[in-house]
Amino acid sequence: MKEVILTREGYEKLRSEIEYLQTEKRREIAERIRIAREFGDISENAEYDDAKNEQAMLEHRIATLEERLLEARVVEDSEITTDVVSIGSTVRLKDVEANETIEYHIVGSAEANPADHKLSNESPVGRAIMGHKKGETVDVTAPRGTLKFKILEIKLA
Repeated sequence: MKEVILTREGYEKLRSEIEYLQTEKRREIAERIRIAREFGDISENAEYDDAKNEQAMLEHRIATLEERLLEARVVEDSEITTDVVSIGSTVRLKDVEANETIEYHIVGSAEANPADHKLSNESPVGRAIMGHKKGETVDVTAPRGTLKFKILEIKLA
């Protein structure tokens, strides 16, 4: 399995999700199963089947997240620099063609969320700007053609 790169925030969020799933969510599903059993014959009990399926999916999700956590390498603050774009840095970019400015927090693929301005280092834009310095203009090959971004600022998140 490939290395999972996480920021400290992403690591803590992952641990919190696992804890929630292992405690509250497991109890919730166990209660659903208990109630469904009270309906009688479980061989033709849709509520029971549904709850058992949800339990199986939950256990799979927990196992997947735990594996991700075991494989994780946390990027420490001391590794993040403002000299070049790296995982953990926040970057302000200017789309040269559209003359628009946008800010992204560069994260590993496991915690990427473009809607939340968290951009993966493996995305086309993330890959193109990694290792570049403030003031540089970078070409990004994207599905809709080549885009040009100028790096306006690199700061700690």
